Amino acid sequence: MRNARVEEARAAMLALFPEGFEEVQLDGSTELAAYTDSAGEERVWHVFGGARSTEVEEGWEDRWQTFHRPVEVGRLWIGPPWEEPAEELLAVVIDPGRAFGTGAHPTTRLCLALLQTLGTGALLDVGCGSGVLSIAAGLLGFSPVLGVDVEPAAVEATLANARINGVTVDAQLVEPDAALPSSDVAVVNISLAAVGAAAERIDAATLIASGYLLSEQPSLAGWAHDERRTREGWAADVYRRA
Repeated sequence: MRNARVEEARAAMLALFPEGFEEVQLDGSTELAAYTDSAGEERVWHVFGGARSTEVEEGWEDRWQTFHRPVEVGRLWIGPPWEEPAEELLAVVIDPGRAFGTGAHPTTRLCLALLQTLGTGALLDVGCGSGVLSIAAGLLGFSPVLGVDVEPAAVEATLANARINGVTVDAQLVEPDAALPSSDVAVVNISLAAVGAAAERIDAATLIASGYLLSEQPSLAGWAHDERRTREGWAADVYRRA
């Protein structure tokens, strides 16, 4: 799948499989894959008009843990419960469960790095997923921290992971077009379209935006672009309220 169609396809896959799917870069194109049953395969066919299916061996649901490896971003260590944190770093222990987000994706790492360049204050995490960014923000001194998501599984995972990490983080279920609470800093790491839609409803001084490719950049009315960082073909941007 070429880059021009990736954004639309990713949004469709999120709607089909909110519990998560796999994204793999292959020679300049992107492959999106989900572990599902015959009913899920039929939904993919209806949306995309075709798909390639492959049988997987028994035990696939546990083998994903092999690929959930720790990462270090500045002062932060992000990893699963079965790995040992680095003692000198702030540990963000994440069990993604049925929610998207382990901390390893380039856009998540870009957002984590940018959070460490900002002063603390109230933080809003739009599309909190498994709570990686919310929990990291809490450990970095942001307060209060609120994560919002349209998926109940994401809210549950964020609250559960916050408890594991001993961090005070709230998480709430919101409607896609609902008004968003005010904050000093807002983070939206979802997709180019989601950033554009959320920016219109965000009341904050600073916005960290990501979830899109290096070749893409949001054009946000009422926001002034301040900084851009890139990693492995992905980008994250900092905007200040104009």
